[in-house]
Amino acid sequence: MFPLFGIMPSRTVASSYFKDFHLLLIGVICLATSIEKWNLHKRIALKMVMMVGVNLAWLTLGFMISTAFLSMWLSNTSTAAMVMPIVEAVAQQIISAEAEVETTQIACIDGNTNQGLELDESVNGHEINEKIEKAKPLPGNCNDAEKITSRTELEKISVTGSKYRTKKDHMMCKLMCLCIAYSSTIGGLTTITGTSTNLIFAEYFNMRYPKCNCINFGSWFIFSFPAALIILILSWIWLQWLFLGFDLKEIFKCGKTKTVKEKACAAVIKQEYEKLGPLRYQEIVTLVLFIVMALLWFNRDPGFASGWAELFPEYPGFATDSTVALLVGLLFFIIPAKPLTKTTPTGETVAFDYSPLITWKEFQSFMPWDIAILVGGGFALADGCEESGLSQWIGNKLSPLGSLPVWLIILISSMIVTSLTEVASNPATITIVLPILSPLAEAIEVNPLYLLLPCTLCVSFAFLLPVANPPNAIVYSYGHLKVVDMVKAGLGVNIVGVAVVMLGISTWIVPMFDLHTYPAWAPLPNNQTIP
Repeated sequence: MFPLFGIMPSRTVASSYFKDFHLLLIGVICLATSIEKWNLHKRIALKMVMMVGVNLAWLTLGFMISTAFLSMWLSNTSTAAMVMPIVEAVAQQIISAEAEVETTQIACIDGNTNQGLELDESVNGHEINEKIEKAKPLPGNCNDAEKITSRTELEKISVTGSKYRTKKDHMMCKLMCLCIAYSSTIGGLTTITGTSTNLIFAEYFNMRYPKCNCINFGSWFIFSFPAALIILILSWIWLQWLFLGFDLKEIFKCGKTKTVKEKACAAVIKQEYEKLGPLRYQEIVTLVLFIVMALLWFNRDPGFASGWAELFPEYPGFATDSTVALLVGLLFFIIPAKPLTKTTPTGETVAFDYSPLITWKEFQSFMPWDIAILVGGGFALADGCEESGLSQWIGNKLSPLGSLPVWLIILISSMIVTSLTEVASNPATITIVLPILSPLAEAIEVNPLYLLLPCTLCVSFAFLLPVANPPNAIVYSYGHLKVVDMVKAGLGVNIVGVAVVMLGISTWIVPMFDLHTYPAWAPLPNNQTIP
């Protein structure tokens, strides 16, 4: 529509649909494809959970930390989809172990122990089939109490159709589901590549303020990691208290024997980890490339020291984060994963070709083309607002807000964005908000980062509803949660998130970007109103 109304020519509009952002996204998706193809993400998640222990409180924290770490590099959706089956298997194993102990204790009342009780559960997709089988009784151990116990358990599950023996079991399943959904979103805050909204902000900001070189992978991580860490810990405490209570003595107990529940958790996690086998060549290469990419991102222009970008002084600003992502991403198509062999007529096995770490077809299946086009449309919309003068007009109309304290403007805008993102997609929300807040900051002569950074972080706080973001929908589809559960839990996490962002923008983020000073790289305010 822009060319038809004389706002922008078609060539300019088309160029908005493929920018530096898209090259960065392609490189990141190459990495994510290889990580998921060779199950490196599953190995990392299980290893982290094994390190924190199997106490239920620490177990949920372990799942949250591992999910958040994976979400820093993978998409929030794929992270939640990968971790949830593991969490579901652990939860059902806990329930089954408690049922086994209870059944055994009842059988022991009559002086006999049921040695033949087996609990089988199969997790297939979102359906849990629970079955209690009574094996052949040992000679002399068959008694009425044993038969009645097994029959009662079987009838209880088949008649009621419930997957939970007690209310506590149900609460535990709710807790573990929400921990995965929220931590996959929180983890994405810490890196520019962690979520599409961060990438959209970085591209928009660098387009509007090309003279500012303050936003890169390293600077983003330094200011966002403390905020994400605080939000993650407080969310864990809030969810633990909301569903199971927060008993400090139970959480920090030392030297006590593990309960049957904890032993069941440890058995499932260890079994899942052993299924992966030893670390393979493909996983090692993927891990090395992953570390190389992260180090190059951090060291390109860290801000507090000289980076490798200064090795090319003749071309300042030419090398960006997308340069690193694309170069390392191409290596995944070149480095061989395994040789392809054939047997000659003489019986000799020879290699005639090799298979790379990822193929183009596998990359295409992971590449979110819908997000790429949506973001491109957002860039075109932002360019149109700038070219037509709409951004300046909106900024002038909002300039009376300059009479309010800056912290109040930040709080109001953050709360509006947090509410809006619950009913609209995160990329769409950030695309609408950025062209409004930038002119507002310029009109009231406030550092644009003062308004844009909090709102960019808050646009990811879609915790209230199953439709708010894909991770919420994934955990909701497992059937443990109701909408009211997500609203109660998500409201608390939203409050925590906004409060931590306000704390950060008032403390450690201020000296990083000199937020109290109107920068030279921002345009001078223009009070002329465009008709």
